[in-house]
Amino acid sequence: MLKNSYKMLFLIMLFLGTLISICSSSWFSVWMGLEINLLSFIPLMMKTNNLFSSEASLKYFLTQALASSVLLFFIIFFSMMSYNNLFKINAIMNIIFASSFMMKIGMAPFHFWFPIVMEGQNWMNNLLLMTWQKIAPIVLLSYCMNFYFFVISIIISIIIGSINGLNQTSLRKLMAYSSINHLGWMLSGILNNLNIWFIYFLFYCFLSLTIVLIFNNFKIFNLNQIFSFFNFKNLIKTLIFLPFLSLGGLPPFLGFFPKWMIIEYLMKMNYIFLLMILIYFTLITLYFYLRISYSSFLLNYNEMNWNFNYFFNYNNFYLFSILLYLNIFGLFFINLFFFIS
Repeated sequence: MLKNSYKMLFLIMLFLGTLISICSSSWFSVWMGLEINLLSFIPLMMKTNNLFSSEASLKYFLTQALASSVLLFFIIFFSMMSYNNLFKINAIMNIIFASSFMMKIGMAPFHFWFPIVMEGQNWMNNLLLMTWQKIAPIVLLSYCMNFYFFVISIIISIIIGSINGLNQTSLRKLMAYSSINHLGWMLSGILNNLNIWFIYFLFYCFLSLTIVLIFNNFKIFNLNQIFSFFNFKNLIKTLIFLPFLSLGGLPPFLGFFPKWMIIEYLMKMNYIFLLMILIYFTLITLYFYLRISYSSFLLNYNEMNWNFNYFFNYNNFYLFSILLYLNIFGLFFINLFFFIS
């Protein structure tokens, strides 16, 4: 028996709940799948010896329960209204359903809970929050498309994710606001084509996995830890900050490719104003990534040599090297593939 075999059970139920929501043919089945997903993730968040974790899991549960209750209430309400043919409800239903799904993924203007919950969890739970927990709500968002509501949400998410990340010293909150910013790009992909969103999401999952694995291995949670422990070794600084720059979308790193696709499609659709907002405020996110990297690479800090040996795990060195190689040269291989084909 595994020591934490209950985690495997809840992970299976977590994945199952997401699949039920995506594959459902009725809104009630969608709600049921979201509830299975929620109740499976709460035990994974709980740690009896960590008060911050318990507080974050409670806040996550209350927020998700609020969004689910709003969704269930209006599913029943609109079903009754449409059955009696009282009024046309498509536009109102789309906005309300989209609002509940946006609250579930922590997208602005319903983002108030997301950085707080990220701050109270470990890196692996944060990885689930940033990646897998967004799949079902984003897919369901594509079913209730409302162009003007989506554009407003995209602009607010881009602005909040960029501006609020400037003054953060906690890396978990920094990743939370970065995720809010990327949600704006993902929703822009849904405006054009669901396949574009899927490609962007796959790249975002890969980049988030790279950064989270490094931070989890080194037990980094704040910027001062990076300055204290890793300025002595250039290799460690490279492992940490080049994936950061790739996540920000700096050419020629791999993270620039999905943004490049969305920029191209937005230009073809003549969404020039939305595209300008996306580019300008994403430059702000890239600015604070560059500011952190610049400070770590060029500023000198005194430290002891044993810090490097204590935190660095040589067993993961080859994995980090492969991930770093893909981040740097991934865009080159993608362009080479399209050139050959």
